[in-house]
Amino acid sequence: MAKNNIPAALVETRITVQPEWVDYNGHMNLAYYVLAFDQATDNFYDSMAIGLDYRARENSSMFTLGINVDYMREVFADDQIRITTQMLACDDKRMRYIHYMYEGESTSPVAVNECLAVHVDMGKRKSAPFPTETLRRISRTLEEHSRLTTPVHAGRVLGEKLKTP
Repeated sequence: MAKNNIPAALVETRITVQPEWVDYNGHMNLAYYVLAFDQATDNFYDSMAIGLDYRARENSSMFTLGINVDYMREVFADDQIRITTQMLACDDKRMRYIHYMYEGESTSPVAVNECLAVHVDMGKRKSAPFPTETLRRISRTLEEHSRLTTPVHAGRVLGEKLKTP
């Protein structure tokens, strides 16, 4: 285990809540939670060499197909947030991963973001299998992260059945 009881294998991103991210309710607006999670995604991709340099090198990129975001607590201007990222699954051209956001050194999540992404050939702008070496790198991350406990928020279906009034 690394500091904060976060396994060393997880990718960690640290961000400060900017004052302009705060809405009229006095807390970080939901759009900026997604922005912070997107920055963590970039960091996660860079850790597997499938970030911005990958696009230039391979003429391929990752596109997000869908996300779930759960908000547990508020964060405010100038709060320090920490996001951990864990790979949950991958196949020949898709990957699923989850981000947990924490305020400061807390171990209680502020928000959770689960993502599904697809590998895209930018020349064709269509999904395409990962090149062999890329898939090896991603699979190494998956192998490390598979040793960890599956997060309780993973695989959540949005919403519950609502009754019509």
